[in-house]
Amino acid sequence: MFKKLGVLIHLHYFSYNERGTPNELNQFCETIHIYKRKTGIQGFSLKLPYIVASRINDELINDLKKDEHPILLEGVHCTGILPFLDISKRKVVVRMHNEESTYYRELARSEKKILKKLYFRNESRLLKKYNHHLPKDCMYACVSKEDVLVLKNHYYLPHVEFIPTFPDWQQVNSEEGAGNFCLYHGNLSVPENEKAAKWLLQKVFTKIKTPLVIAGKNPSASLEKQAHLFQHTCLVANPSGTEMNELVNKAHINILPCFNKNTTGIRLKLLHALFEGKHCIVNEPMVSGTGLQDACHIATSANAFASVILQLYHQPFTEEEIILRKRLLADTYDVEKNTMKFIPYLW
Repeated sequence: MFKKLGVLIHLHYFSYNERGTPNELNQFCETIHIYKRKTGIQGFSLKLPYIVASRINDELINDLKKDEHPILLEGVHCTGILPFLDISKRKVVVRMHNEESTYYRELARSEKKILKKLYFRNESRLLKKYNHHLPKDCMYACVSKEDVLVLKNHYYLPHVEFIPTFPDWQQVNSEEGAGNFCLYHGNLSVPENEKAAKWLLQKVFTKIKTPLVIAGKNPSASLEKQAHLFQHTCLVANPSGTEMNELVNKAHINILPCFNKNTTGIRLKLLHALFEGKHCIVNEPMVSGTGLQDACHIATSANAFASVILQLYHQPFTEEEIILRKRLLADTYDVEKNTMKFIPYLW
């Protein structure tokens, strides 16, 4: 979208493979620069979060010093280079997708493996400390209004704006009528998502016999085993993007519980369900700060989820509900309009 609006892009990114630059990037970028991220002990620091320290790259810093172009940084992850640049002569915007210290604290709470849990806890501690020293001259663009408040009131950053995420979906494709199964989807290798899937299997779908499909990336063996214990539940591992979209679209109910008590950012799977699916049942943490509560059915417990599922399962999805979604989603998540919001901070 930046290219469409006449913004010239010089892309600097960290590559995690040896396959080179994806060909499709060439049509959008004037120049492309690739760097290797430090991994393992090379990226470790006692003072800085690993996600920051591992991306402080001398070659990247030297390349950025060659001009005074404005900089758009993807996440707090890349801000470790800023102390090495003179940002008084250029505009810098940091795109914040989460309040990362909270995100890592919640990862630690969900993680069962002790070494990973300790890593997540330490990363959360370092990120909280690090965030208090973020440069005040930059503009920070958050994807949720709650994150805006945290950055302003807790970290005392003066230039913080709400600019919604840029979803792939730009029109509501939900269809009237009925599907014949419930769906939970997500990256199943993430402990929080595995916990949610197992909770549905153990606490909700043992009470009701409504068909449930769980779909997502890299499920564990234990989750696959649990999903196939009952005749009315199953699991689809590693569906393609097209297959996942078909599941979301054909499900009668998309079910998305969230167990992060202090959730941050915006859940793309929630947007996916609302742009493409029919009924959507969530709990409060999933929609907190999104303004999308009116497009969802909210449940507070396993019994409440089971009850709402039974109420909705034979209730067709209607045109009125599609109109409501269009009203809530179209304006807030318009990619061209939201890209335009960046322009004054980068021009």
